[in-house]
Amino acid sequence: MRRAVCPGSYDPVTNGHLDIIERASGLFDEVVVAVLINKSKKGLFSVDERLEMLREVTAQLPNVRIDSWHGLLVDYCKANEIGAIVKGLRAVSDFDYELQMAQMNQQLSGVETMFMSTNPLYSFLASSLVKEVATYGGDVSNLLPPKIEQRLRERIAENG
Repeated sequence: MRRAVCPGSYDPVTNGHLDIIERASGLFDEVVVAVLINKSKKGLFSVDERLEMLREVTAQLPNVRIDSWHGLLVDYCKANEIGAIVKGLRAVSDFDYELQMAQMNQQLSGVETMFMSTNPLYSFLASSLVKEVATYGGDVSNLLPPKIEQRLRERIAENG
């Protein structure tokens, strides 16, 4: 079975994330969307909330599984017999960083990284940017799945 992982913080999941996940699901027998836990980062949504949102928006993809992990991604890959990491690239600046990570991961474990260029509609899209725009009342409806936009608006309202 060909397995891949799409790692990220997904705080929140965007249409750009979904584009990469959907395309990867067409290439692999199983795709694990892994929410990577970084204790030094305070997310707007808890890990459990992010997992729930990801399950909602990927429910139509039968070969996609949602999970979380704290630690090295390559250790997750080893523990779950995953041979590939799939990453979306928005710009050259992404490539510089991601290439170093890919080479390190390959050196540590033999796990390969596959880069997918993002759909041009989402080439500027980042969760942090979406949160900032939404915080100031900007329209992010075309950047997020509707259920996720609703949750984001509710969370922003809760936080004042």
